[in-house]
Amino acid sequence: FASWLGHTPFALWLIGALKPRMVVELGVHTGNSYCAFLQAVHALGLNTRCFGIDHWQGDAHAGHYGDEVYHELQAYHDPRYGTFSTLLRTSFEEALPYFSEGSVDLLHIDGFHTYEAVSADFKSWLPKISSRGVALFHDTNVRERGFGIWQFWEELTSRYPHFEFLHSHGLGIVYLGNEPLMGPLKALFAAKTAAQRESIQNYFAR
Repeated sequence: FASWLGHTPFALWLIGALKPRMVVELGVHTGNSYCAFLQAVHALGLNTRCFGIDHWQGDAHAGHYGDEVYHELQAYHDPRYGTFSTLLRTSFEEALPYFSEGSVDLLHIDGFHTYEAVSADFKSWLPKISSRGVALFHDTNVRERGFGIWQFWEELTSRYPHFEFLHSHGLGIVYLGNEPLMGPLKALFAAKTAAQRESIQNYFAR
C-alpha cells in the first residue's frame, strides 16, 4: 500500500541503527515496506537474513486479490534480493515452526488490522524476538473500518520503550529486548518531551 511509503526513510534509518541479524515481516502485500528493509540491508552490505510472510490472498482491510500480486513481487524481489531474502507464502501461524526462539531482531507486524488479529500475531511471535528485538506496527493512527491497532498500541506503550510516528497512517516502534539500548536507538526511545518527539517525527515525515 502507498500508505507505507511515507515511512521508507525511517525503515532505511532503522536497519542502519539496529543492524538486525534477522528481519521478519508479517503481511507483505505488494512489498513496499519489505523492499525498503531489503534495499537498506543490500545498500549497507549487512549480513542479514530476511523473510516476508504472507498468504497473498488479501483480507477485508487490504482487499482480496489473485496470484498476480505475489507473482509481480516475486519477479521484482528474486533477482535483486533472493540471495538473502525469502518470500514465504504461508499463514503467520504456519510459519512459526520455521523460526527459533530469540532469533528475530526486527519484526514488522502488518497483517489483518483488528485488535484481536494483531494481539494474536504479537503473542504468538513474541517468543521469537531476540534480546535486542524491535517490533513495528503500521496503522497505529487509523480509527476506522474495524482497525484496532491503535487500541493494542496503547497497551504496548505502558509496557515497553516506544516511539510513534503519526504520518502515513501511523507507525509504532517498540523495544522488546532486554539488552541495554545503545547509540541512535537509545536516543530514539529516550525522546520523552513533546518537543523532542515532534522534532524526530517532523524530520522523518519530511
